[in-house]
Formats: sequence, C-alpha cells, structure tokens
Amino acid sequence: MRAVIFDLDGTLTDTEHLWDLVRREMAAEDGIVWPEDASRAMMGMSTQQWSAYLSEVVGFPGTTDELAQRTIAGMLQHYRDGVQVLPGAIEAVHRMQAKWPVGLASSSPRVLINTAVDVLGLSEVFATTVSTEELGGAGKPAPDVYLEACRRLGVEPGRAVAVEDAHNGILAAKAAGMAVIAVPPHFNPPPASALNLADAVLTSLDELTVELVSRLG
Repeated sequence: MRAVIFDLDGTLTDTEHLWDLVRREMAAEDGIVWPEDASRAMMGMSTQQWSAYLSEVVGFPGTTDELAQRTIAGMLQHYRDGVQVLPGAIEAVHRMQAKWPVGLASSSPRVLINTAVDVLGLSEVFATTVSTEELGGAGKPAPDVYLEACRRLGVEPGRAVAVEDAHNGILAAKAAGMAVIAVPPHFNPPPASALNLADAVLTSLDELTVELVSRLG
C-alpha cells in the first residue's frame, strides 16, 4: 500500500449535520419547506452541484453563487465556534502518515477544508488536500476527487486506501479503483448496500491500524 486518503466531513470532523442545520435554517428564513430526501441527496456533491440543487430542486431564491456564499458563511460561523473532531481522527491520520503519505479528498469548498485542517493541526501532515469544487463541479460519487488526490500523491488508485463515511463517498472511491475503509456516521449512515462495497467497516477511527491497511494492500 502506498497512500491513505481521508474524507473530511463525517469522517474526521463531526460536521455533516452542520451542513444540514445551516441549509434548514436558510429554508426556514425563506419560508421553504425542506424536502425530506434533500439532506442525503446532497451528501458528497460539489459546491457547484449542491448550490444548483438548492436552487433548482429545493426552490431557494437567488443565484447559485449567492446560495453557495450564504451556505458557506453559515458553515464558517459554526467553524469559528469550534470544529468538533470525531474520536480518534487526529491520531488515525498521524498513525497512517507515519507509514505512508496521506491525503484528503473532500466535497467541502476550499475555504472550509483549509479552516478545518488548520484547526485540527494537520496542515503539515497531509501531503495534499483536494476539493471537488476545484475539479469542474464533479462531486462524489464521481471518482474525480480521489483520482486527483492519487495523482498528486503519485500513487496508482489500486495502491491507495480511502477512508470514508458516506454512501456517495464509498461509491466514489470504489469507482476510482481504490480499497475503501468505511466508518459509518451517526448522521445519515449509508445503507447496507453501500457498506457491503467497502473492504472493511469500522465502528471508529481508533480501529484504523497499520495492520488493517497493510492487509488491504
């Protein structure tokens, strides 16, 4: 095995529910009824995709750029109040980095990735971080963000492991040809059909060991 690539929201940080909270608050402000399937549908989408979804499917007024800026501003406010780290996350990244190069492949916009990585103290640990918004709008489950992370790390996808929490993230990593370790979250956990695609399923990042990753390689 030559590299380990982590997702961010829901995998390292307990922030997936914050996206839902911010968007629901926006809907309430605008008098919009929040569709029940919207939260899961947008998990893994790039900034371009979820802002278009808010406009075209949910029915928010304003341009997609305005909706993106409004949502990101709400997220940044929560980030300024502190980013909640999931149990074992920082230790797991350091454990993997002691053995292999580590990267980050996220659907979060660049400004939130940079903020989170800085808050976590991992800016010098990740060899690369990639946002789907930098790749022309192709979010997960498209494999683009994982393929780009592998390219930047100089590793073939078949020689890399993705650590993911969500349905679309698992699909993206598998489509890229990577081994996948799933750590299902408490918020909108993926269905069994997605977990069955993973090469290993953990209950927490404390279980992410060098021995496990080595076996997958």
